Amino acid sequence: MALLLTVLPAAAHEIRPTIADVEVGAERVTLRLIVTLESLIAGIDLAEIDNTNNAPEAAIYDRLRTLGPERLEAALRDAWPRIQRGFLIEVEGELVRPDIVSVEIPAVGNLDLPRDSILTVGAELPPGEAGVRVGLAPQFGTFIPRQVGGGEDAYEGFLGVGEMTPELPRAAVLTETAGAVFLRYIGAGVEHIVPLGLDHILFVLGLFFFATQLGPLLWQVTAFTVAHTITLALAATGVVTVPASIVEPLIAATIVFVGIENTLGFGTIKGRTALVFVFGLLHGLGFASVLGDYGIASGRFLYALVGFNIGVEIGQLMVILIAFSLVGWFMSRAWYRKAIAIPVSLIIASIGAYWVVERTIL
Repeated sequence: MALLLTVLPAAAHEIRPTIADVEVGAERVTLRLIVTLESLIAGIDLAEIDNTNNAPEAAIYDRLRTLGPERLEAALRDAWPRIQRGFLIEVEGELVRPDIVSVEIPAVGNLDLPRDSILTVGAELPPGEAGVRVGLAPQFGTFIPRQVGGGEDAYEGFLGVGEMTPELPRAAVLTETAGAVFLRYIGAGVEHIVPLGLDHILFVLGLFFFATQLGPLLWQVTAFTVAHTITLALAATGVVTVPASIVEPLIAATIVFVGIENTLGFGTIKGRTALVFVFGLLHGLGFASVLGDYGIASGRFLYALVGFNIGVEIGQLMVILIAFSLVGWFMSRAWYRKAIAIPVSLIIASIGAYWVVERTIL
């Protein structure tokens, strides 16, 4: 099964971040972006969905994917006055509007695969030496800017919806220390669990409501940690490649399983721990689908990987601590399982089942 998953292609409808090489000169800034043009032209709000099939503009998006390079470029230029406002270039609090420099669009191929185009935009900078901040409007989704020309220590980041870079100096490169990269990715790991990782939160809660003592729960969390660390490292370094269209439904299925197992009580502590390890391998692939797209410089990849993983663990422990503070005091009571653990587990399983259907059929 693992070998099969490594060769499956990415799905055309997955939402992927926009990656940009950013060059800041004394008088001009240029962004070379790897982007899915069809979603921008269709006007899809990428901050609100994780799959274009769920967007109101899904039919428009699918039609645009059938257009050849010349027709798609024409559609881009027609929509440019609207799209242009989504590229944020700021100098001393004032926005500078970019223009299209060039567009490279692949020919129409397999419509089951995504089509990444290269869009280069540029803007003249106002006189002076003030630095430049760049970003994308919230509806354009996640943004991964990388400042060019500075080697492995040049600035590169991943920005959430609506976020912008720090000031990038003109005709120079903003450099980051390894410690800064490490701390930044800790924050990213925490955010990927709380508040963004609802599926991972539900899985951890499923583990919590199976346990009647903290000892077995900690063993299961440890097994989960070791497993997702392995696949996170393998997938983020490109050794294993599994599309989100496969990983996400399987992650949802793990949530269903732990919820049902909690309800029926057919598992044992040792069996559950071994199963949690297997499920952790899947969840690690889910984490890596985020981290692997960032294009982190190789010299700082280890710092980013370790920092992100620590952040994920902090987020998981936050979930357990919050759950324990609310209901943990009742775990030893005779009525705890029927009154709390089973009803909550049924809710968890129901949400997971809905996600399985949503991520495979809807």
